[in-house]
Amino acid sequence: MHINIQSPGFTINQELTGFIKEKVEKLFRYYGEIISCKVALRLDNPGTNDNKLCEIRVAIPGNDLMATALCKTFEEAVLDVVEIIKGQIKRKKTKIIGMRNDIWPQIL
Repeated sequence: MHINIQSPGFTINQELTGFIKEKVEKLFRYYGEIISCKVALRLDNPGTNDNKLCEIRVAIPGNDLMATALCKTFEEAVLDVVEIIKGQIKRKKTKIIGMRNDIWPQIL
């Protein structure tokens, strides 16, 4: 799985990069067919406290999964987005298993 981290307009430190990679790699445990993940970090609305935006796009066969979160810190935003993606993966797997169960009796 390839993880691409983008932060236009500012640079992120190695600590944050390691944190992001650690959390995003855990998604592979939930769905082994993940091709790549694109993480985009941005600053939004400089006048407010909740101005750290994290967007993750997970490339999988079929439709890609995508989620966004706006929090006080990038770490919180990454954790929120990873949880949202986990839920999307679980729903997708449930849908795939349901489709297999619908098709399987017809094959026999």
